[in-house]
Amino acid sequence: MARKCDICNKGVIAGVQYSHSHRQSKRTWAPNLKRVRAVVNGTPQRVNVCTRCLRSGKVERAI
Repeated sequence: MARKCDICNKGVIAGVQYSHSHRQSKRTWAPNLKRVRAVVNGTPQRVNVCTRCLRSGKVERAI
């Protein structure tokens, strides 16, 4: 499983989750990654891209 965006380098973030009674537990937040075919250096390749990069147009999709 990919854990980092190949375009913006966004990765997993660790932190503390608080319950209603304010008990703490450690957890991680993962980016929303998609495996897409994109044009990289003129050739289509499979890359792991976060949905923010896809939506903003930083990636040219290969068809």
